[in-house]
Amino acid sequence: MAQSFRLTLAQLNPTVGALAANAALARAAWEEARAAGSDMLALTEMFITGYQTQDLILKPAFTHAAIAAIRQLARDCADGPAIGIGGPAMVSGKLHNAYYILQAGEVTATVLKHHLPNSDVFDEKRIFSAAEVNGPYRVGPLRIGTPICEDAWHPDVAETLAETGAEILLVPNGSPYHRGKPDLRLNLMVSRVVETGLPLVYLNMVGGQDDQVFDGSSMVLNPGGELAVQMPQFDDCITHVDFVQGPDGWRAKPGLMAEIPKIWEADYRACVMALADYMAKTGFKKVLLGLSGGIDSAIVATIAADALGPENVRCVMLPSAYTSDHSLEDAGEVARNLGCRLDTVPIGGAQEAVGAALAPLFAGTEPGITEENIQSRLRGLMLMALSNKFGEMLLTTGNKSEVAVGYCTIYGDMNGGYNPIKDMYKTRVFATCRWRNDNHRPWMKGPAGAVIPERVITKPPSAELRPDQTDQDSLPPYEVLDAILDGLVDRELSVAELVAQGFDRATVKKIEHLLYISEYKRFQSAPGTRLTPRAFWLDRRYPIAMRWRDEG
Repeated sequence: MAQSFRLTLAQLNPTVGALAANAALARAAWEEARAAGSDMLALTEMFITGYQTQDLILKPAFTHAAIAAIRQLARDCADGPAIGIGGPAMVSGKLHNAYYILQAGEVTATVLKHHLPNSDVFDEKRIFSAAEVNGPYRVGPLRIGTPICEDAWHPDVAETLAETGAEILLVPNGSPYHRGKPDLRLNLMVSRVVETGLPLVYLNMVGGQDDQVFDGSSMVLNPGGELAVQMPQFDDCITHVDFVQGPDGWRAKPGLMAEIPKIWEADYRACVMALADYMAKTGFKKVLLGLSGGIDSAIVATIAADALGPENVRCVMLPSAYTSDHSLEDAGEVARNLGCRLDTVPIGGAQEAVGAALAPLFAGTEPGITEENIQSRLRGLMLMALSNKFGEMLLTTGNKSEVAVGYCTIYGDMNGGYNPIKDMYKTRVFATCRWRNDNHRPWMKGPAGAVIPERVITKPPSAELRPDQTDQDSLPPYEVLDAILDGLVDRELSVAELVAQGFDRATVKKIEHLLYISEYKRFQSAPGTRLTPRAFWLDRRYPIAMRWRDEG
């Protein structure tokens, strides 16, 4: 009679530092696994601590408490399926990223991570020690090999496990989203399956953590690369997978096949999830933002309404003498369409008072960018006052194009605790507004329909800090600017390479100059959702004081 093995996969959303809450999530999943008659419950990488912990894991009291929580979980879940769960381990005085196997009240195996990622948002070599490759462990009739996350991105760990007797590969992950990541993962995991001839379970967590979003998309592959199970992207999910042993080894029976959304939806979902989890995990309930009548604040207000519900979003219009009637109208229409509160706080009086206070010192000078920035900073002052008074977190609304070239005012419109569109270039903001107007999903808490008026999308962008101002007075058209920034930031191209692609050299040099001199602003900017492998913060770490320029 053929042997079988039921594996319960838990694609869940742990919280960094919430040891008791994460253990409770694990216990609840274990109860589901036990009710389903499973042989084993699998949880994700560093599940007990949440991921990424960064330097929190270097605090001995935290590490000891996490290990104790795993051992307590083993005792609490002694009578039922085995558990695989990620957490820290101390071995011979060294700290490791580990995967614990819990059976019959004990830790029966501890797998230690071999390859420590040290690129993109990861810096695990700084906090963990690498270990030699562990062999497979046994649960019931099955010998399981576990490459931990990065271990499966290289061929050697999986091949060693296959050679030492593993019959399936279980890969627990903390793999954050970026555009196109599901296809990249699938291609790599198919390579491991082809190389080893073994079934492979790729189990990833979900949830937002600071700038990163873990998007799930867990899957099970059979030998040959056939997809047997596809779990959803971004959603919590528990599913049971049956493996059956045949003459050619173990195979997974077909199971859940969720559809992975297209990139436009995935990017937008990442922004919504990042904000919702950032709020929940930091304890905030409500947000506010300056709603200018422009496209950036309109999409941020929409993201906030979809993440938190319109009743938890306060929009504030802060008109000055240069605010156009259409901006007032458009801001009002956005707020009405979303169902959000809209307050109006004119800054004209405050602007006059500041001007009068500075007049003796400014005498003999021409008005310019200083006076423009005073308006932005007064708006930031008003918004922060509302934030402090009512306990509502301020959202900042600068897109990646503006953040890149410093077309934003530090201590003004850069004020805020989170920026959902920080990694979204202006041209993608336009397209994202149109996508949201045309699409609505059950996970969106805001209303369906064209919530962003057409005029907001089509009118020339303007900061409205002086008469008849448009962004194009200071910057090239956004189609050109974004293409140059994609080259300089996302692909690290040289000036000569961009010129060879047809861009004007003087324009490229201007953008390069603005990019480098704005580093100090980005250093002080709010965190925001990571959508690409070259987001500003952990992906791209440039010095502030830096005098090199590309003269090629």
